[in-house]
Amino acid sequence: MFRRSLRHILRYPSMTILLVGTPIIVMLLFVYVFGGTLGTGLDGATGGRAAYVNYVAPGILLMTIAGAAQGTAISVATDMTSGIIARFRTMPISRASVLTGHVLGSMVQTALSLVVVVGVAMAIGFRPTAGFGGWVVAAGLLALITLALTWLSVAFGLVSKSVETASNLPMILLLLPFLGSGFVPTDSMPGALRWFAEYQPFTPFTETLRGLLLGGPIGNSGFLALAWCALIGGLSYLWARRLYRLRPAR
Repeated sequence: MFRRSLRHILRYPSMTILLVGTPIIVMLLFVYVFGGTLGTGLDGATGGRAAYVNYVAPGILLMTIAGAAQGTAISVATDMTSGIIARFRTMPISRASVLTGHVLGSMVQTALSLVVVVGVAMAIGFRPTAGFGGWVVAAGLLALITLALTWLSVAFGLVSKSVETASNLPMILLLLPFLGSGFVPTDSMPGALRWFAEYQPFTPFTETLRGLLLGGPIGNSGFLALAWCALIGGLSYLWARRLYRLRPAR
């Protein structure tokens, strides 16, 4: 099932191009159109675009993961509505392997997308100060976030009655980096929005990743990020397994 997922990625590269291209376009838009003003607000008169690209890059990486999760939901929904699952259920294979194949394939696709996005970010001025150890820990955190959100997207794909619905459900994941500290500090937001931004999972994800890559303070964000990964991943896995067992294949 993992090999099948990888073959789909190779045979339909348009999805990977879309998943990589969207965060890159958003990053270029924010850095070159808004970066001068937003960067000055972050770091005083000497900040500007150079300061903002360092600030926004971790949020863009999380947006890349969220975009890949949307692709996973679409792939799962396609399988559930195309009739292939009914055939898989008649074969002597583990039921868990069907979903796990999607998850592993999506993680590989996401990892490749993250490498490309980091490369583009560094080309336009992103300058992380992390050493080898910092990069290893940051990569581990990104892998955990990817695993958690991928299982959530698998559940989204299973609960959707059509591919169109599956493409819409994960959109909230793409919006959460904007509604957290991914693009602007949360203390610049009005009351109710600031409260939501500070207590939703993408803010500790972003703050932990930013601290690891740029050497800033992490505080309790690291613990919160791990807790959110465990909560989202665990509940999503149980939800997806139950949906797959109960939903009839078409």
